[in-house]
Amino acid sequence: MPDAVLVRSTGGPEVLQIARVDAREPGRGEVLVDVAASGVNYIDTYQRQGLYPRELPFVPGLEGAGRISALGEGVTDLAVGDRVAWSGVPGGYAQQAVVPAVEAVRVPDGVDDETAAAAMLQGLTAHYLVNSTHRVNVGDTVLVHAAAGGVGLLLVQWARAKGARVIGTVSTAEKEALAREAGADEVIRYTEVDFAPEVRRLTGGRGVDVVYDGVGADTFDGSLASVRPRGILVLFGAASGPVPPFDPQRLNAAGSVYLTRPSTAPYTATREELEWRATELFEAMADGTLTVRIGGRYPLAEAGRAHEDLQARRTTGKLLLLP
Repeated sequence: MPDAVLVRSTGGPEVLQIARVDAREPGRGEVLVDVAASGVNYIDTYQRQGLYPRELPFVPGLEGAGRISALGEGVTDLAVGDRVAWSGVPGGYAQQAVVPAVEAVRVPDGVDDETAAAAMLQGLTAHYLVNSTHRVNVGDTVLVHAAAGGVGLLLVQWARAKGARVIGTVSTAEKEALAREAGADEVIRYTEVDFAPEVRRLTGGRGVDVVYDGVGADTFDGSLASVRPRGILVLFGAASGPVPPFDPQRLNAAGSVYLTRPSTAPYTATREELEWRATELFEAMADGTLTVRIGGRYPLAEAGRAHEDLQARRTTGKLLLLP
């Protein structure tokens, strides 16, 4: 029987308990994977707390990488022994995971298991944010909140590679150094200065073409105040809590600003789109465009500590569980 992290009741990090679970054979169209690494993401904390309800009990985790150990009926384009990675599939905090074959992408030889697991959800997120939600172009000015976080560091690197000027916000000197190392042109420590007026100063009063905001409640008002007329505010997360309801007239007052709340599923709705994004992600890692920073590695039994560290913003880059 494999080990897994089991949530029997929603609540704080203490509800993440290690348990032996029944092994399940892969069904039609599924593969069984021996998990090498599982990604830890903010959405896992939302599900653990019950903010995003799931039927209890459940094994958290939506992302991982490992080697296929068994194939279900009808799977013909993957083989036992293939290394694969996935995102958006529940049950990653475990030694074994059953993954739909359509969600599993082959990991190329130049990318190791930990890097693949660390990059899937946040890397695919960064890909659709800079290529589809708003296509970053040469000459754009981009504001990235939490620029030293997992998605933030990828956004900074990818936007710079596309020729944009990047302004990042961070909380500490250590995180500022990481954001600058990733390529941020300007870094604002929001703990020391109000970032919206500083963004206006840095842009000569114009504002930025796009704000990538994964923080939510704490930054939303300032983000809206940082966007140029007819620019776009991309609210892709809520690390500080959900944004309260607001009057859409504020978008008009800000200069006909666009607001969108994207998520991964609509941007990977087909196998073709998933493979396109994953292929470009792995290529960017292989050619050095993207460097994935792993900020912490934890055994399954310390999943609660990983959640505590993530929510307390004590970490930079990506956190992994290593079954």
